[in-house]
Amino acid sequence: MALGAAVGCLSVLVPAAVFDLLLHPAPEVFGLRLPEHRGIRWYPLAAPPLLFALGWLIVWAGRLQLAMAVRLLGPSPAERLAAAELRAERLLERNRLARELHDSIGHALTVTVIQAGAARVVDDPEFVARALEVIEETGRQAMEDLERTLVLLRETRDGVGADGAPGSADAVATERPGLDQVPALLDTARSAGSPVEAWIEVPTAHLPGVRSREGYRIVQEGVTNALKYAPGEPITVRIALHDGLLELRCANALVPAAARATPRRGGKGLRGIRERAALLGGEASAGAESGQRVLAVRMPLRSGA
Repeated sequence: MALGAAVGCLSVLVPAAVFDLLLHPAPEVFGLRLPEHRGIRWYPLAAPPLLFALGWLIVWAGRLQLAMAVRLLGPSPAERLAAAELRAERLLERNRLARELHDSIGHALTVTVIQAGAARVVDDPEFVARALEVIEETGRQAMEDLERTLVLLRETRDGVGADGAPGSADAVATERPGLDQVPALLDTARSAGSPVEAWIEVPTAHLPGVRSREGYRIVQEGVTNALKYAPGEPITVRIALHDGLLELRCANALVPAAARATPRRGGKGLRGIRERAALLGGEASAGAESGQRVLAVRMPLRSGA
């Protein structure tokens, strides 16, 4: 305020002084009478520098006021840190929602396309009926997953749950499928025409909920990739505990690129798996191994393990 008042006063006084320098024979500037030098009126020559100085003073005073306002009236370092943490949290939430949609809807569409294509080719009423049943069940499960994701999306947008109560995302998360639902997932893959061998050596009832849910999504993504890029080929799944680590392994025959029904592209699913594993303190790898494409994930049962 003091700087603004000073600049305002100078903005009035300097133009008045320039007017006196240009028009009065014996001007006074700020109350001081200016002498002549050997009868020469040099005062008008001082008018342009004064106006130029006033212009620069106004510009730099404005910049200084802006800097002072940001420093004195802007958010504190703690508030800026809190805002950055909130932005990061919202970004993580959006990424989680994107992964949920990719995993659940992507799996449902893959199974639906495979079943519909097989039902169109195979001339067997019993097989067609079974395919339609799988398509119906898969679509119903996808609709439930989509509804859960939309609830989370509304909570993320509004800051409260769909029922108006904060924290309902936790209740929604507990409804997501866990590793105990893997047998049903594998039955869907078998119905799509891919032989599946599974070894589930984990007491799923004693697993932490978040690891069970994320483990299910990881296995689902592995099975979906096998159905999409190697349809009809055998799939092996192994879920076990070893030295306090939850180990997930999904393998399928390595099909040459020229023989694939669907070319590989994107890699969003594998990136999502790595993100899931990293958030839980684990690691994920995917690649060719002994003629198979293997997805392997290891993550601790407890945070910080």
